[in-house]
Amino acid sequence: MKQKLIAIITALMTTTVVITTELITLPKSLSQQVQNSQEPFQESQKELVDEVWQIVYRQYLDGNFNGHDWQAVRQQYVNRAYKSLPEAQTAIRQMLQKLNDPLTQFISPEEFKNLQRDPAGVGVGLDVNQDEKTKSLKIISVLEETPAYNAGILAGDILIKIDGQNIHGMNPPAARNLLRGASGKPVVLTVLRGKKQLEFKITREAEKVNPVRYQIDTISDKKIGYIRLTRFSANAGKEMQQAIKDLEKQRVNGYILDLRSNSGGLLFSTVEIARMWINKGKIVSIIQRNQIEREQANGRALTNKPLVVIVNQGTASGAEILVGALKDHNRGIVVGSKTLGLNTIQSIRPLANGSGLAVTVAKWLTPKGRDISKTGILPDVVVNVTPDQQLAMVQKRSFGTMADPLYSNTSRLRTKAR
Repeated sequence: MKQKLIAIITALMTTTVVITTELITLPKSLSQQVQNSQEPFQESQKELVDEVWQIVYRQYLDGNFNGHDWQAVRQQYVNRAYKSLPEAQTAIRQMLQKLNDPLTQFISPEEFKNLQRDPAGVGVGLDVNQDEKTKSLKIISVLEETPAYNAGILAGDILIKIDGQNIHGMNPPAARNLLRGASGKPVVLTVLRGKKQLEFKITREAEKVNPVRYQIDTISDKKIGYIRLTRFSANAGKEMQQAIKDLEKQRVNGYILDLRSNSGGLLFSTVEIARMWINKGKIVSIIQRNQIEREQANGRALTNKPLVVIVNQGTASGAEILVGALKDHNRGIVVGSKTLGLNTIQSIRPLANGSGLAVTVAKWLTPKGRDISKTGILPDVVVNVTPDQQLAMVQKRSFGTMADPLYSNTSRLRTKAR
């Protein structure tokens, strides 16, 4: 089951995507049609619409379908005659809009092919999320030492154009598809920062997945282990384990865990890392339509020393699972600005004509049962950083130093446990 849950929302938000190859069980009548003639099924636009309807009907988290009679929706869309694939795709998107869930969306054959061919991604190193009200694409994180980071693009900027194309209202996967391209190929990004419009010419390059870096700092005569975790990739757990063990050997007195602009990643990696900090109790509850799965600590935490966690508005999804668990267990003090508030899980399903469907199949709750959707997690100590301060930190490479406003505020806490 855990393999089916793919990745926390970032299956769509990041370039690391796992594609599920399990096909749905079709109703008997449709299965018989497939058996009798596979080729007509592949070409039938009406059956493509019905295939999408079936996946939503069987797998979508909300069994009330946002208050819509889903059987009536089927009659409305499947009984139409479709003359072309674009016409069927338009109908699919209209049907999915009834769910009012921007993360349940149709993926065109070209976009789906790119996800399969290039899961690691060649791009610029930024992540976007669509504002539900304005439909604008907000940059929620910029990975360190990537082309976007080095150019000075900041989390909080609004991405308005890609190579001169206005992308207002475009869904995030389509925008990410435009951002990807051949390594060495330039792309021009136009962003809105406050009221100022800025243009950046950036050269794409293959992403280097180094999710963990760490160091020891001496603060008020105490040895503090600083760990920066940028994403929950497949190798993040191994790197985190190595970092904690190394810092423990050097007898640090406490830790600072920096989760700023970490937009999530793989669910198993999130749980694996949470178990390194939390010795017992619940880590997260995964709520599906007809069942609940609970992930627990395993009694093998690597340290119980004082911990301070740094977050910002780009701390999202899988990173919020970790923050929520640490906060609910009083395991550490959370410092920074309110996190993004993303707690749904998507599965990406292949469709018969080579396209795909991202469908919300679950959501998660913190150990105390809190639903952080759209509200985010409020830090224990709120410290907001201005765009000018962000830019200065990028230019001076001052993350995790005393020139970093959040780090310096965190150091004053002397990593005292609650």
